[in-house]
Amino acid sequence: MTTTRGDVTTAQAWAALGGDGAAAGRVRYRGGSALGTGRLPVRELARATVGACSLAAAELAAVRAGREPGPEDGPLTVDEGAVSTAFVSERHLLVGGRAPVSFAPLSGFWRTADGWLRTHANYPHHRGPLLTALGIPDDDRAPEVLRKELEGLRAAEVQERVYAAGGLAVAVAQPYGDPHPLVTWGPRSGGGRELGPAATAGDGAVLPASGVRVLDLTRVIAGPVATRTLGLLGADVLRVDPPQLPEADDAHADTGFGKRSARLDLTAAGDRAVFEELLATADVVVSGYRPGALDRLGLSAEALLERRPGLVVAELCAWGWTGDWSGRRGFDSLVQAGYGISAAEADAEGRPGVLPAQALDHGTGYLTAGAVLRALAGGGGRTVRLSLAGTASWLVREVVPVAPAGEPYAAGDWLRPAPSGYGELRHALPPLAAGPADWSRTPSRWGTDAPVWLP
Repeated sequence: MTTTRGDVTTAQAWAALGGDGAAAGRVRYRGGSALGTGRLPVRELARATVGACSLAAAELAAVRAGREPGPEDGPLTVDEGAVSTAFVSERHLLVGGRAPVSFAPLSGFWRTADGWLRTHANYPHHRGPLLTALGIPDDDRAPEVLRKELEGLRAAEVQERVYAAGGLAVAVAQPYGDPHPLVTWGPRSGGGRELGPAATAGDGAVLPASGVRVLDLTRVIAGPVATRTLGLLGADVLRVDPPQLPEADDAHADTGFGKRSARLDLTAAGDRAVFEELLATADVVVSGYRPGALDRLGLSAEALLERRPGLVVAELCAWGWTGDWSGRRGFDSLVQAGYGISAAEADAEGRPGVLPAQALDHGTGYLTAGAVLRALAGGGGRTVRLSLAGTASWLVREVVPVAPAGEPYAAGDWLRPAPSGYGELRHALPPLAAGPADWSRTPSRWGTDAPVWLP
């Protein structure tokens, strides 16, 4: 089996996380991949984000052992088959033998009078505004009526009408969007609590995030991938959602590994008091809401660090932290469309294409987890920001293509069954080269756990 080392893209990811460039040489790759089928270097991005996160996990384990990480720690070998499978974990998921539906009938590419439009209507609170903005009845005929309606409208006009109504639609753009930073670090604000030696898993693997309490304020894929990775590494992860904003069960069955899930209405006094008790002893807050969305609740990064100087606050969003679109809602598929990736991946007839995985989501998730681990290794008291647009900018401008090793790939090597709150699951194994081979906690049903920290 071929093993490669000294990857340029991994060094870029590690540098974005604030790491010493020489340390990136510890990460090596082996095995076959299924992510090299598009025009853009998705395979290289995917393995580099996992490699950098693995390196961050190993670094924190060394720090908690009371020593500086060094060359004597040996290589960290990432299997590209595991990366390929994990980056499309939602496609491999089976819930009680049933394959989930990834995209609803009203989500996808639609031809307009002057080009193409991408919509996202997987959730009822996005489907309704999309149809309302265009005056389309919400019934079984909606997809066909939408198709005919859009053929006579300009893509940018529909984009703005739907956005104004609270829905999600993005004109397929070209060329690529403006550059965005991959990772943005805030200044240090003071040290967190002393973590002490790390625990070990049942298989003997070190759990570098053991004892760390993580408040997970994220949804869908990118943020939940970050927090399920922290859960794999031993953190006590509690996801908190508002009761009025339901999550898709299939999405949570995929990303709910390694964590618990509770519902709290932060505008209600009783629930807010419970949340404040959780926050008082949290070590990490990971937020996946658009910029400004939590400010009205007094939960901006600045407000959190003012109250808790040792906290690690990781924020991620869709469209970046500056610019006209920074406050807009978004998903991986929409950022691909609006950033120029869908046009770059178009077929011979000009129909927009997609990346072979929702790599902006998954890649941003692993980078976010890596950033949290690095902040903890540095003593806490940091803010860090990432975005899907930042990962897209990196992909199209800096990620370096590498010739594939030519090794075979079989997804089944990286899939396992597990019981869960949703019944028997078939799930993708975690791809990290540091930490346990599988999660110790499988998903409970969304929103059904008590809002308390584990003893």
